[in-house]
Amino acid sequence: MSEKMCRWVILCRDVIVVASEGEIKDWACYIGAVEGINHEHEWQQVRDNGCKLPKSVAVALANIFFPEFLKLKYRA
Repeated sequence: MSEKMCRWVILCRDVIVVASEGEIKDWACYIGAVEGINHEHEWQQVRDNGCKLPKSVAVALANIFFPEFLKLKYRA
């Protein structure tokens, strides 16, 4: 079984965006507010509990930060 991609970027100290590959070669992008104290752990909170972004916003962010995800289908 291949490892799923997961990438994250800090938009500002207390906001993280996470792109995450799904089980069927799809992906979704989540955004969330964090304390901004330990991003190495906080990104996982955003992946698991963040707000899913609409496709148009996710694709715009992927063009800048996560281009490797654009080859996958966006999870509806």
